[in-house]
Amino acid sequence: MWKWTCLVSHLLLSTTVSPLGRQQPPHPKRPFITFTGEQAEGNFNHLVVDERTGHIYLGAVNRIYKLSSDLKVLVTHETGPDDDNPKCYPPRIVQTCNEPLTPTNNINKMLLIDYKENRLIACGSLYQGICKLLRLDDLFKLGEPFHKKEHYLSGVNESGSVFGVIVSYSNMDDKLFIATAVDGKPEYFPTISSRKLTKNSEADGMFAYVFHDEFVASMIKIPSDTFTIIPDFDIYYIYGFSSGNFVYFLTLQPEMISPPGSTTKEQVYTSKLVRLCKEDTAFNSYVEVPIGCEKNGVEYRLLQAAYLSKAGAILARSLGVGPEDDILFTVFSKGQKRKMKSLDESALCIFVLKNINDRIKDRLQSCYRGEGTLDLAWLKVKDIPCSSALLTIDDNFCGLDMNAPLGVSSMVRGLPIFTEDGDRMTSVIAYVYKNHSLAFVGTKSGKLKKIRVDGTTKNTLEYEIVQVVDTGPILRDMAFSMDHEHLYIMSEKQRNPVPHMLISGDEEQMGNACASLCPPPSPNHL
Repeated sequence: MWKWTCLVSHLLLSTTVSPLGRQQPPHPKRPFITFTGEQAEGNFNHLVVDERTGHIYLGAVNRIYKLSSDLKVLVTHETGPDDDNPKCYPPRIVQTCNEPLTPTNNINKMLLIDYKENRLIACGSLYQGICKLLRLDDLFKLGEPFHKKEHYLSGVNESGSVFGVIVSYSNMDDKLFIATAVDGKPEYFPTISSRKLTKNSEADGMFAYVFHDEFVASMIKIPSDTFTIIPDFDIYYIYGFSSGNFVYFLTLQPEMISPPGSTTKEQVYTSKLVRLCKEDTAFNSYVEVPIGCEKNGVEYRLLQAAYLSKAGAILARSLGVGPEDDILFTVFSKGQKRKMKSLDESALCIFVLKNINDRIKDRLQSCYRGEGTLDLAWLKVKDIPCSSALLTIDDNFCGLDMNAPLGVSSMVRGLPIFTEDGDRMTSVIAYVYKNHSLAFVGTKSGKLKKIRVDGTTKNTLEYEIVQVVDTGPILRDMAFSMDHEHLYIMSEKQRNPVPHMLISGDEEQMGNACASLCPPPSPNHL
């Protein structure tokens, strides 16, 4: 049994870089304080950091941990195993199931902090994906709704198949946007939906659809006949966030295309951004647009990871945007082949969110002029013509019960700022320090790359590589400590049979990381 590792690396930045800032030799692995999990099968799945206290919540197989910022265990909450069978729908805790029941691990699939109600939302793989609501202080179970079909979020057993975004309000209950792979069960699970987050964790309406009547609901379902064209069709949700009036999800989904010069179709994967209005209860605002990037004739189309950050003054000046504009840092691997066979060639690319929104607005305007079709093949509306309507479509247009859902056919290309040919990049996180935009990228072999992003490739500097674990890959979830002095990283495939977490540096170094946080300044910005 492999062990999975979660570790904290100092954001200490080297003052010695090559003029080109490329192919830095890996720094020797630094000493780490270690947190060891309780069981060999207890692989780590997700982590979140409470931005108010700095406490870490770690979702693992059969466990939820609350840790201090220096990885001391504060509370442990067991979530499994329990007798179950994935074919039991509704789950056997609701009604008797004729399928054989076996002891089944509970894989943590989603971990979110609900700050307003001071609780943790922890969703697992048992019982078709029910969720627990746990008090942040002591992980006491406040509620575990399971008696309605809305309480079953996903039957998928993979930990990276579900993503949630909470939208908060000052004068009403919050909303939870849930996006999930459906694993061939579209009749059971919507692929994307908005749910109620009631103040009372045991309320009957917890996780109910925000709106639902006989004809319309706050959800999108994959039509069952889509699976006759692509039998293993699904939408894999890599990342999600809210910005302005919208909620966004970044996805990877299969489609059938005809290669150049061929009349036969083959299955490939396309990365797409999905956008919805926060206040759209009928999901008429659903739009998806393909994303990717290209450098020197090489297409990078398979999304691996993403993170939303701000531009910062120096990068903003290079991109012609404001320093507070949203920037998407993304990692793509080469090509469009099956997602489980990603090539080692990969690229770090950035997108200006405003530019994506402008492309979506252009598409909405053309469709409401009656131009083209809805162009969303998997929802079986690819060939439905757009309908003309006289109305003004501005930046915050949220759709009508026509021309929806809508697809954008032309790809939005990101700006490739860094490429790696031999050690595939697997995760990314970024923030602004002293006007510089800094990206931290994990790799397949367990390295952490530290990259200063001041603009195009010529203004991008890889200033340090740290071998943080013996073997990789570094997993998608990464998080900064509250003071941005440390970075929490999850990794897999170490040699010992138990999972553990690490933190870099000795005790004397722990409080002194900020002194060397900023990389060497570019001569252009001295």
